[in-house]
Amino acid sequence: MFKRLLITNRGEIAVRIMRTAKEMGITTIAVYSEADRNAMHVRQADEAYALPGNSVRESYLNTEKILEVVKASGAEAVHPGYGFFSENADFAAAIAATGCVFVGPPPGAITIMGDKISSRIAAAQAGVAGVPGTTAPIADPAEIASFGETHGWPVAIKAAYGGGGRGMRVVTGSESAEEILGSAQREALAAFGRDECYLERYLTWPRHIEMQIVGDTFGNVVWLGERDCSAQRRHQKLIEESPAPNLPSSVRQQMGEAAVKVAKACGYFNAGTVEFLYQDNDFYFLEMNTRLQVEHPVTEMVTGLDMVELQLRVAAGEALPFSQEEIVRRGHAIEIRLNAEDPAGGKFLPAPGPISRFDRPDGPGVRTDAGYEAGDEVSQYYDNLIAKLTVFAPTREAAIRKALRALSETRIEGVPTTIPADIAILSHSDFQSADHSTKWVEERLDLSRLAPATPPPAADGGKLEPTEVLAEVNGKRVEVKLFLPAGLPQARPAKQAPASNPGAPQPSRRHAPAAASAAGGSGTVTVPMQGTVVKVLVTVGQQVEASDPVVVLEAMKMENSILAGRAGVVSELRVQAGATVGTGDVVAVIE
Repeated sequence: MFKRLLITNRGEIAVRIMRTAKEMGITTIAVYSEADRNAMHVRQADEAYALPGNSVRESYLNTEKILEVVKASGAEAVHPGYGFFSENADFAAAIAATGCVFVGPPPGAITIMGDKISSRIAAAQAGVAGVPGTTAPIADPAEIASFGETHGWPVAIKAAYGGGGRGMRVVTGSESAEEILGSAQREALAAFGRDECYLERYLTWPRHIEMQIVGDTFGNVVWLGERDCSAQRRHQKLIEESPAPNLPSSVRQQMGEAAVKVAKACGYFNAGTVEFLYQDNDFYFLEMNTRLQVEHPVTEMVTGLDMVELQLRVAAGEALPFSQEEIVRRGHAIEIRLNAEDPAGGKFLPAPGPISRFDRPDGPGVRTDAGYEAGDEVSQYYDNLIAKLTVFAPTREAAIRKALRALSETRIEGVPTTIPADIAILSHSDFQSADHSTKWVEERLDLSRLAPATPPPAADGGKLEPTEVLAEVNGKRVEVKLFLPAGLPQARPAKQAPASNPGAPQPSRRHAPAAASAAGGSGTVTVPMQGTVVKVLVTVGQQVEASDPVVVLEAMKMENSILAGRAGVVSELRVQAGATVGTGDVVAVIE
């Protein structure tokens, strides 16, 4: 087993990986952007190295800098977490070329399954049918129109090199194909570094059920159990559970066997998830996620297995310690994602900002995986997942009651969260009877009574300022820059020396698309969140209606259309594409 592990991720997944690694006696090494300089995963790590910039491209998707960290830190293995580089074959190969172990599948398997088009072909060759769709990237909106006329509307546009709902759009007719394709491609490029997209038939009332698999380097592959992830908004999951309710045992067995076939077809090892759409007792291959899933805790709770430990042991060359017949699943687990979003009216608007209070729930069968604590800030640059709340009980009914109790104990202040929507979902008879689908939250769940959140003004306590100080290291006087909370009268003493190579990344130790309208239809179009303007859709002098989009704002890796809010003529534009805006900033004026 290796002794030094670099985690090339952030937030709750980085913290979660560190916990298991520490229990196994492995030294944990973090990386961080400028925005994450004092983030929780940095504080938890044994060592941490800086990456340049704030954006994902500058920092967590900067291969060159991460390879420098691999060398400077002496890491023996790299765990990519989920998102970012976790499904990037080139990154996996680059890590392996350094002599470091990539904690994940081989690059060849990532290439096949990370590309959603080639994965569909591979699954079909393994005898696992998928939803009707294209097997080549689309470039012309006319292809969408042709596909829709052949297979029926609506049609789903999906990112070929990503998952988690990023870059996914639904087209209801040919007239909007060009605009929606462009939006999908922009979001796919921002999230995954590739903008290729493909088409798929959009099922009318499907459930999203995925199968957790794990394999070793000796050819052993098993399925651990399934997860139902049907409670979604914008094609991104809100609540996951295991086992899937009202799923016949025979279908579960067939689905598990199909997942193993798909994995073996591409020479897969380590942890992975094969996703299916389930409707009318039939299931269709959707995609394979070649990484650890966000919702892996529900599988851990019903199987008693530690998924990260299994990943690390397989990566170190160990065989799986059990066979398919030895896997035992007990009880019921539910995971709730706590996101920094305002769910009022079902809009789920991203809401970055500082967290002033975070009280976690407690009690038997309650687990919280968080990437933030009180005083931390949810940045506009990254995903808005604050924490995951997972509960376990003997039955689904008991698990729902426990989840509602745990949510009632959870207090997050400073930013609005999805907790009110989570409570509405868990309390609804449709969810409790499993009469829901991937479209249920957006099409049938009534969230109109949820009032917009009014977070308190942020305190300055979590703000960091650079401070130049003199320090003495091994008898040598040196000048160093410390990033300390604003208002501190003097610097705190450093316990660790900086790296001796000034050109290397500098380590720091742990001891050190939704839509929003113009407010009140006043004619002053403001943005409800921090973000970056990716597109201006109107010009000065243009006549607009109240529901017309004015600009497209990217915040927390999601695109949001900012609506006019009232009919009139655009008299002023105050932003252009690429501009960074803050909550309440005026982007246009309509008279």
